[in-house]
Amino acid sequence: MATATMQGNPAMAERPEFVDDVTRAFLVMAMFWGVVGFTVGLVIALQMVFPVLNLDLEWTTFGRLRPLHTSAVIFAFGGTALIGCSLHIVQRTCRARLFGGAPLGWFVFFGYQFFILIAATGYVLGITEGKEYAEPEWYADLWLTVVWVAYLIAFAGTVFKRHEEHIYVANWFLLAFILTIAVLHITNSMSLPVSFFGAKSYSAYSGVQDAMIQWWYGHNAVGFFLTSGFLGMMYFVIPKQANRPVYSYRLSIVHFWALTFMYIWAGPHHLHYTALPDWAQTLGMVFSVMLWMPSWGGMINGLMTLAGAWDKLRTDPSLRFSVTAVAFYGMSTFEGPVMSIKAVNALSHYTDWTIGHVHSGVLGWVGFIVFGTLYYLVPVMWNRPRLYSTKLVAWHFWIATLGIVLYITAMWVSGIMQGLMWRAYDELGFLQYSFVETVVAMRPFYAIRALGGLLFVAGSLIMAYNLWRTMRGDLAVEETRGPALSTARA
Repeated sequence: MATATMQGNPAMAERPEFVDDVTRAFLVMAMFWGVVGFTVGLVIALQMVFPVLNLDLEWTTFGRLRPLHTSAVIFAFGGTALIGCSLHIVQRTCRARLFGGAPLGWFVFFGYQFFILIAATGYVLGITEGKEYAEPEWYADLWLTVVWVAYLIAFAGTVFKRHEEHIYVANWFLLAFILTIAVLHITNSMSLPVSFFGAKSYSAYSGVQDAMIQWWYGHNAVGFFLTSGFLGMMYFVIPKQANRPVYSYRLSIVHFWALTFMYIWAGPHHLHYTALPDWAQTLGMVFSVMLWMPSWGGMINGLMTLAGAWDKLRTDPSLRFSVTAVAFYGMSTFEGPVMSIKAVNALSHYTDWTIGHVHSGVLGWVGFIVFGTLYYLVPVMWNRPRLYSTKLVAWHFWIATLGIVLYITAMWVSGIMQGLMWRAYDELGFLQYSFVETVVAMRPFYAIRALGGLLFVAGSLIMAYNLWRTMRGDLAVEETRGPALSTARA
């Protein structure tokens, strides 16, 4: 196992042996689930263009594969990467071995992977609660709660027994992610099973209360799972890649507290023009707009960490992923508050604009920060001098970036067109377009989206191959010849 040198600390006369085997397992599975989740997304994108790809089978319909895709990307790919990286980060920044050691670490690993499997099989079989980002039925929810508490104990226990006086800001974001997701999950998952052995349950809440709690959960799953957790990753990996300290540590603390306080109130903006009381809708809108400030503070902090090291972008393609991820974070956290404004939401709600916004965040921010982190961590965790091929990293970056651009621009145009067509009236006051006409008009943009998804999947396959060769200890021949190669080409 890897060790870290502890200098000037009498309490650390012996260097701790970090629990790295668990982290390696998480990184491998994150790579695997990423390819799976992106591929399922490509399949359902193609189904929107070619409905025959539903195959006339109940298990392969869009309605069952769509939650499989979202959960595979968010919880399997993103969650596995987050947990694995957080275990690496907390041990290094606290200079302490993982609390509970390898047994607790392996329980979290196998327990979380088991949760992914039972949730995914439920989606395919039609066993679902039908809640956005909270589809698993009660038995999977109960098991996840057990695993998540074990994860909290391992992470928080490591922080408490740390040999570093200061708690690095990345751990603040990661603790907020773990604790808040626990509260959100337990509250929103309160349900009553139809029978003790039944695979069906009903929410403990009803009506508008159920909707409010669901989107309090749904938006904060975005806020604390897809934002706070990955910000913790960002605050660790970008300084490491750039070999520079965080631009402003004070700004990072302000970023943390402002984001943590404001995000929790923004959920009602998903329920504009519904039965939710108007004051609650307005509250969600106001806090969503206010979120723009701490979000951009974090973006600026991440980008300015490269001050004096911008030249590294030319030589380190993996750093390009992390920096571009921060740029996408800034873009999506500007677009989100704009879409929460009631006048804008009246046009954008229920349209493909929302799909474009979500994917600019998930593919651009979450996907790219994970890619950058994997490219950094795999050589470190497998003790390799460098990646198998930096050229393949560059290919992955440009292919995936092009895929995202095609995807989100197609959805932006499609969504705005949808909204305008739905609200168009003729001179007699009747709807100008039937719903079928709006669906037909979207088809070319769905084809462009599928092309963008294909490029993103291709990039993930390049990454998987590159990381697999790196784990094996291989080095690309063309990149080991050194100056002789450059001379020959010149």
